Amino acid sequence: MHGLANRYDLSRNLIRIWVQKFEAGALDEAAGAADLVGQYEARIAAAMNSRPRPKSAPTSVIVGPSGLPSRKDAG
Repeated sequence: MHGLANRYDLSRNLIRIWVQKFEAGALDEAAGAADLVGQYEARIAAAMNSRPRPKSAPTSVIVGPSGLPSRKDAG
């Protein structure tokens, strides 16, 4: 555990807790929930890609106000 804690910068106590939860079967629910989230994300992505995008829609994921003009452009 000491090697794992150092390698991944985790507390040894946290690793012990995870091992105890795994041995008790408590992490099975979390794994199932993570699978559901992945399935939901895939459905959302498929729905977003299936509808046509208006020509005026931005093509970038980053949307927001434009930056400040440079000194060259300001004068």
